[in-house]
Amino acid sequence: MCHPGLFLIFPLCKLPDILEQLSETPLKFIVFIDDLSFMENDDNFTALKALLEGSVSAIGKNVVIYTTSNRRHLIKEQFSDRSGDDDIHLNDTLQEIMSLAARFGLTVTFERPDKDTYLSIVKQIALTYDIAADEQFLINAEAYAIRNNGRSPRTAKQFVELQKSGI
Repeated sequence: MCHPGLFLIFPLCKLPDILEQLSETPLKFIVFIDDLSFMENDDNFTALKALLEGSVSAIGKNVVIYTTSNRRHLIKEQFSDRSGDDDIHLNDTLQEIMSLAARFGLTVTFERPDKDTYLSIVKQIALTYDIAADEQFLINAEAYAIRNNGRSPRTAKQFVELQKSGI
């Protein structure tokens, strides 16, 4: 079976079988699902929701599931989905789409930093790379953010790493 600290990668559809096997052992487990999101009409969405809610294949007391997602709404939607032209029970459908996220106990939202906060992040990261963050460096960091996905800690780190590599 599994050893402490062992990481396994498997498709989400295998999760019920794996949880059943884990529940039969006295050890404790963390199942970590990274960057969870679904496409429209994905069967894994309903299966995971049922599993978390408590279905026939319930989660054992020795297993906890941690999940991350870069999306607040786990299913990719389009505005046309909300028009509900052919959906008799549109509100039920929209609630169903939002319901999986509600099964997780904690939501952490990271807002984009303002300019001063972004430049402070750049300075701190530059410091860890032993790079002097002079005025021109910070101007370049802001220009980089404007050209690439906006201000974020990830953008700041990418900028500093590019500077460190000399690109």
